[in-house]
Amino acid sequence: GHICSGLCCHPDEKHILYPLGCAVVVQELGSQKQTFLRGHMNNVSCLSVSRDGQYVASGEAALMNCKADIILWDFQQKKLLARLSLHKGRIEALSFSPSSLYLVSLGGQDDGRVVVWHVSKQETFCLSPASARNAGNATVVMCSSCRDEIFVTAGNGTMRVWELDSVNRKIHPTECWTGRLRRVFTCVKIADDDSYFYVGTTSGDILKVNTNTKVMTTYGPEKKTFSSGVTALLLLTTGDLIVGTGEGIVALLKTSNYRVMKKISIQGAVTSLTFGHQDRQFFVGTNECQIYRINVDEFKEELITTCHNEAVQDIVFPLGISDLFATCSKNDIRVWHTPEHKELLRIVVHNSTCHAIDILSDGNSIISAWDDGIRSFTARSGRLMYMINDAHRLGVTAIAATSDGKRIISGGGEGQVKVWDIHEKSQKLGEILNAHRSAVSCIKIKKNDQEFITAGLDGTCVIWDIAHLERKRYIQASGSIKYVCYHPEEYQIITCGTDRKIVYWEVLDGSEIRGVQGCASGSINGMDITSDGASFVTGGDEHLVKLWDYIEGAVTHVGVGHSGIITRLKICPGKKYIVSVSADGAILVWKYPG
Repeated sequence: GHICSGLCCHPDEKHILYPLGCAVVVQELGSQKQTFLRGHMNNVSCLSVSRDGQYVASGEAALMNCKADIILWDFQQKKLLARLSLHKGRIEALSFSPSSLYLVSLGGQDDGRVVVWHVSKQETFCLSPASARNAGNATVVMCSSCRDEIFVTAGNGTMRVWELDSVNRKIHPTECWTGRLRRVFTCVKIADDDSYFYVGTTSGDILKVNTNTKVMTTYGPEKKTFSSGVTALLLLTTGDLIVGTGEGIVALLKTSNYRVMKKISIQGAVTSLTFGHQDRQFFVGTNECQIYRINVDEFKEELITTCHNEAVQDIVFPLGISDLFATCSKNDIRVWHTPEHKELLRIVVHNSTCHAIDILSDGNSIISAWDDGIRSFTARSGRLMYMINDAHRLGVTAIAATSDGKRIISGGGEGQVKVWDIHEKSQKLGEILNAHRSAVSCIKIKKNDQEFITAGLDGTCVIWDIAHLERKRYIQASGSIKYVCYHPEEYQIITCGTDRKIVYWEVLDGSEIRGVQGCASGSINGMDITSDGASFVTGGDEHLVKLWDYIEGAVTHVGVGHSGIITRLKICPGKKYIVSVSADGAILVWKYPG
């Protein structure tokens, strides 16, 4: 949701497209079925769809001084047509000409060039510096509505109308006159007849500019109407404007006097506006990963897609239930319906990050580990049942509950493990256990509630006796341990972490049985094992979901889909799905093989 103009409605009005990490998601509006366009090695920074719907273009944000690719896609076949490489660092914006003859691309701050590409020949047609030396960077490009040779660029103190000389393969810019107004321009919308265009600014002004004379004719509305700036525009056939703002307001604006006729508030700053069905409805994308559908006449929002807008820290399924799961992130916990991929419940706690969650075996409550303490919520309504403030000095990083729900075991950023006695009206600290020298990353409890194991980033695993609250076994790994799992028969455990190994350990004496190489680079951050113990799944910095045979210690299946680092993953009860979550806020649901 952070990409400006990243949400696009396809001209067939049946699909929407948006970037997710290194991929572009094509989602059917009716069935919600998703297709992924994969080809970028870096995060997608901009997106554009041709007027006829035949082509999709996506640009990426690469490292400084490295070439950033533009990929041209065939929409119907969902295949890569060409990789266009010329810009350095970042592709700031893309726009197709009306007949899809040309694609105009705008480089980022390190590049500073505007390039015209010939689409059918898949080659550079011409290029030029995007802005004058005494002006700021151009960040927006918009092609004319009916002429292939005209396009507009705008940015920090620069607004230009460009004309393409196709014979000499050159482009000629003309600076637009805005009088004494000096603005940072954020978005451009050109009229259907090309006679004028509107430009939004960070100060909340909207400027109307004559395309032929390149002179500003009017501007408005009054100051403080859109105090957080105009971030997106849509031009209706009536001549009125739909305006999206940085404070989450979507407004219908009368262009004759710049008066607001209707407005609604949505969650997050508006980053995209795109027309839907016959221009009578439109879609809104926000930087908090919300996609809304709004009817122009009724002007009421309908939430159609949502997800976390920060790294997802943990995932858990209720005991024996595969159709529901819960995830946590910064500021919130969400409960999802697996078959329909819909959000059922959102629990919001502002200005705090939830690092781990668990659902009690009766399914009635969710316990959660936050920066500022432990919270328990009802699973149906999300009502806060109780909170233990400042449960750990450096925040709570791991949590688990016994099967009867009478004890909660928490781990903190300072390495302490605490056992809490939970009663109907009170929560008391039972014991403080010291064994780890750094943050506790994972806690697992045996089914009979007689034993539990804690893993730490100091590379240690400790097996504890719950009844006597004393240490039974101590395990030392070669790197930080990110996750630990009991085998269902509970005579072995497996660990994973920064040493890139999956290690099998004997519970009885804590001895290492064997270790297998889990990934080629980075860390393994999460794992889960099937209820029959035959297979387990891992994920981490490689962005790959791997399914393993437990006895053979060999990979049987690999899932490619994540663009960010995988933080956690779970196999649902009944082995229908594998659900993985990542640092880019994505939740991916995989069909379990076989």
